[in-house]
Amino acid sequence: MIGMLYAQTATGGSPQGGGFMGSLIMIALIFVIFYFLLILPAKKRQKKHQEMVNSIEVGDGVITAGGIVGKVTAVYEDRVEIDSKGTKLEVVKNYIASVTKKR
Repeated sequence: MIGMLYAQTATGGSPQGGGFMGSLIMIALIFVIFYFLLILPAKKRQKKHQEMVNSIEVGDGVITAGGIVGKVTAVYEDRVEIDSKGTKLEVVKNYIASVTKKR
């Protein structure tokens, strides 16, 4: 068996194939696929969430990441005040999961 492997490599057959350039191209290809499948969609979601948070106004209905549902009574720079059935809470804007605009 060892003799067969030696015979194949001695006749010019390469067990690895592409060498350094092939490996470099594969690594670059994996990075490009990783970028388009993971990084780009995450950036789009983050940008969309930031736009949603920045457009919050008094009277909008919100749902927090913790599941609290309420209506916005005041908007500050980095937080909002919500009223949830008579209970007033201050929540950091980034923890707002969804917004329903007032009608």
